[in-house]
Amino acid sequence: MLETFITSFKLQNTYRTNSIIYSIKQLPLIKRILPNSLYKNKGLKIFANIISILWEIISIFIGKIIYIAAMIFGPLSWYNGNGADIFLHLFTFLTLAGGVLNTYMLNPSKDKYYAIVLMNINARKYGLSNYYYQLIKLVIGFLPFTILFGRIVGVPLLLGILLPFFVLAIKLIVMNLCLYKFKKTNTAISENLPTKFVWSFVGICLLLAYGLPAINVTINSIIFLCVFVIAMILGIYSLVKIHNFKDYRKMYKQILTETNVYIQEKVNGTQPIKDNSLKQIELDKKYTSKKKGFAYFHELFVKRHKKILTEAVKKQSVVILILIIAMIIGITINEDFKTKTNNFLLVYLPYFVFVMYLINRSSTVTTAMFMNCDHSMLTYRIYRTPKVILGMFKERLKTLITINLLPAFLIGGGLALLLYLSGGTDNHINYLILFVSIIAMSIFFSVHYLVMYYLLQPYNVNTEMKSSTYKAVQGLTYIVSWYMIQIKMPIFTFGIATIVFCIAYSLISLLIAYKYAPKTFKLRV
Repeated sequence: MLETFITSFKLQNTYRTNSIIYSIKQLPLIKRILPNSLYKNKGLKIFANIISILWEIISIFIGKIIYIAAMIFGPLSWYNGNGADIFLHLFTFLTLAGGVLNTYMLNPSKDKYYAIVLMNINARKYGLSNYYYQLIKLVIGFLPFTILFGRIVGVPLLLGILLPFFVLAIKLIVMNLCLYKFKKTNTAISENLPTKFVWSFVGICLLLAYGLPAINVTINSIIFLCVFVIAMILGIYSLVKIHNFKDYRKMYKQILTETNVYIQEKVNGTQPIKDNSLKQIELDKKYTSKKKGFAYFHELFVKRHKKILTEAVKKQSVVILILIIAMIIGITINEDFKTKTNNFLLVYLPYFVFVMYLINRSSTVTTAMFMNCDHSMLTYRIYRTPKVILGMFKERLKTLITINLLPAFLIGGGLALLLYLSGGTDNHINYLILFVSIIAMSIFFSVHYLVMYYLLQPYNVNTEMKSSTYKAVQGLTYIVSWYMIQIKMPIFTFGIATIVFCIAYSLISLLIAYKYAPKTFKLRV
């Protein structure tokens, strides 16, 4: 098994190294200078290898610190109570949610496809060796931060050490249940296509995680230790079952299809899977439109794909509404929670930049537009003419803004209502600014992603993402949005600045898109 892991690690590193060289070659200006023989350059390959290994080391820790800081440590300020108990409470329920969303083994990654399907490497040895490696990285990555953040809020050192092993146990239990289900039903489900049950379970875990502390109900250290002992016993049992499972090749044969592997680009935000989206297209209904030209074409597309475009937004809106109602109940029955909510809303408007980034559907919708429309239409010369491109751009911008406005209205209105009910503000214009700034953020992300899609169109004919510039802009968008969590600023100051920035950015971006989109909106090779 060790030999198989070494082979797989070399394969992954080679793939990552070539991807780094490819990304360098795709950068503007540089790509015209560098020749195709770049992949043969030993010096550059050594450099790319070093970057690859450094990234492997950094990736062990960076995701964990962001996760604990943003999802657990940051929200502690919302609640009044024992910080250590709330930390353990949030960590426990978020671990349960993460356990079903990320199994590692059921992720249809390209390296698995290359190794198991194309190179015919032993599926059991490959799957297990890489799975164990991921689990080891998980424990190593979590350990310093569960201890550090835990000690800051008063979690005993022993519990801080045990927390990563609790995550490990939950991962093993969930994976064992997935293998048991496969044995019973002979059906393997990619983790990139979560079922309704999975999403429901995650929703319940999030509600329990963030809702219960608002009414002073939390898991204390004694309860956590009891849960931990049970999880470890089940985890050890699950480890034995996972190790002895025989049908890994049969399972991977179902998961590692070309559709799942090549269309899925999870790390770059491309969530829709082509097969899944095709099932949601309503071709059996006779939709019509009174519009003409590209407006007619776009309206038919929207009507036939309304499940893909709007279903997630409706679910988001329901969750947002439930959270707002829960917050209203919390500030009604708990005076301390009411005071903290008011204090939070008065200075933490920047926090909602990250929230609006997370819920905005523009990245997913533009991907759906490519997979179910532009993927085919860009092969026709008439579809690439400036008049059609700009006409479709205008119609799509209207659609994107409309789709994202529903949750934005609920969040903006909900925050203004919560501010009023939790004690209000001396400056009444803050209510309006709070609402309008959330709407401005929503419009900003709608414009940003559509302009980015048209200027940097990242996909090739096989729906693979091939633009390193697009990935870099995506990453920068995430970093800036996440950084906003750390900022405290009065509603009036940040709200006005946000509204002005969003208007200016949108106007400038639209002008640039109108000028350059006819040249840049094309299939990549």
